[in-house]
Amino acid sequence: MPSSLTTLGGAVWELPPLILYPFNERVPPSALLESSKAALMLSGLIPGDGSDPEDLRRRLLSGRYAEIRMLYFLGKDLLRWIEQCQEFVEHTPELHGSEIRAQSFAALLTTDPPTAVKTKLMGWGVADYASVFARGIGLHSLFLRPPEFDLLSAEFLSSYHRYADALFRCYMESQAHRAIACTNFHFDLFASGEYTRMLETEWGVS
Repeated sequence: MPSSLTTLGGAVWELPPLILYPFNERVPPSALLESSKAALMLSGLIPGDGSDPEDLRRRLLSGRYAEIRMLYFLGKDLLRWIEQCQEFVEHTPELHGSEIRAQSFAALLTTDPPTAVKTKLMGWGVADYASVFARGIGLHSLFLRPPEFDLLSAEFLSSYHRYADALFRCYMESQAHRAIACTNFHFDLFASGEYTRMLETEWGVS
């Protein structure tokens, strides 16, 4: 559980940028759409398309598995950033003994990111970034590598979001940590290609 927040005053620290890399999963958007449609048909919320229930379940689970893999790789980027933030705290004398831990930055990312970060996420179409980031962290905290499809039960695949949410709660409760806010800790968000182009511009690389 987070410790009670004591003021850090008006000090502002610039954290490392959060860089998100492409997934390279080669999953067409149509596959995820078909999975969502299959879920709605199985639940009776939309009319069926003539497919038998077994085919619908296969489409549903295939799409869920693709989502799990994408969230896993997102979680890898997020936890890499969190580790960089921890290193920043370790090298900042003013923050020694502050109980700012990995969970502090996970909470900052999911509940109080800087306005510019939220605006960029919304521009990318990521409205529910808190759930997306939390599930990515939760899944990557459990698996060392993306699990194979046949190692996951149908129950886990079909309801993975509930398990991922629970995993994130376990992660957040695994050690006491201090709550922090974007008023004291600022960071930027970049897609990897965007960040590379920015560096090339700064370095004068053609």
